[in-house]
Amino acid sequence: MRPETKAQLISIGSVNMDPSLIHRLTIPTAGPGAGNVAFFFNSGGHRVRLAVKKESPLKAEMYGGELVISKDGIEVARGSIEPELIHCPDQAFITMCEKCIFDCKFCPVPKLSGKVKSMDEMLMMMEEAHNTGRMHAISITSGVEESAEAEVDRAEELIRQLRKIYSVPIGVSVYPTEDSTRRLKIAGADELKYNVETMDRDIYSKVCPEQDLELLLKALAEGVEVFGRNNVCSNFIIGLGESDESVKKGIEELVSIGVVPILRAAARHPLREGEVFIERPSAERLLMLNRFLQEKLDDHGLRADTFKTMCLPCTGCDINPHLDLK
Repeated sequence: MRPETKAQLISIGSVNMDPSLIHRLTIPTAGPGAGNVAFFFNSGGHRVRLAVKKESPLKAEMYGGELVISKDGIEVARGSIEPELIHCPDQAFITMCEKCIFDCKFCPVPKLSGKVKSMDEMLMMMEEAHNTGRMHAISITSGVEESAEAEVDRAEELIRQLRKIYSVPIGVSVYPTEDSTRRLKIAGADELKYNVETMDRDIYSKVCPEQDLELLLKALAEGVEVFGRNNVCSNFIIGLGESDESVKKGIEELVSIGVVPILRAAARHPLREGEVFIERPSAERLLMLNRFLQEKLDDHGLRADTFKTMCLPCTGCDINPHLDLK
């Protein structure tokens, strides 16, 4: 799959197909894609996560044992449906809390009746994933049920329990608190992700009114000090009304403190209609911004292809500059 093809698939983000073709139906419980049936499509070693939607301009059917994706009758890509472990292939990627008190306007999670997993339940899920022989990493994320502090407490305890049992890399992504970074590292986490969501200050104040971007940036800088370079990343949504110059400035700000940004295409959700401006980025925009990101990562000696946990090695929802733009 060429970079242009992957960018096209991400820019659309969905496909019209028979859901019964998917080995195991999964519904994401975290982030803007929560609540949608989705699957992983792999073509030539490059991966894309696509939602299943009847109204999609892309159509997928099985031919000769391969899934063929077409648009207007013209083949776009062919490959295979990749089985998930937990949330993504090869990783046990678990969401501790599927609820959130923060009302970020692009995210449906606060409006969904998500569950909060018990410690025993999460440990059992990890054991089942490990028993498949396909668990190469563990990733932990969470909404916020009551407070960010309580989620950090739970993440710290879960990591401590997992580190006693498993030797695979562990990544964690929660909302930061004053002492979360050092606690999570001491507990046994290898990689850290605090999500800025957007680096446009004006947009941030509107779409994440209950969160603090400057606190996040301070926590990310501390994360690099504690976890080391090429171990700290951050989701950066594209398509909330920001300009290309704003994105580039944000990329430069993040890489200057040693953080690897993940450029995530904004996704519409019916539960958020009328609350937020969303314009899913075009394939051309995604490629241009990721090529700029690749250049800035290289300038600062940062790599997007050395991470072992969470979104960067998965590559399903984003273009990884060092894996997809070869």
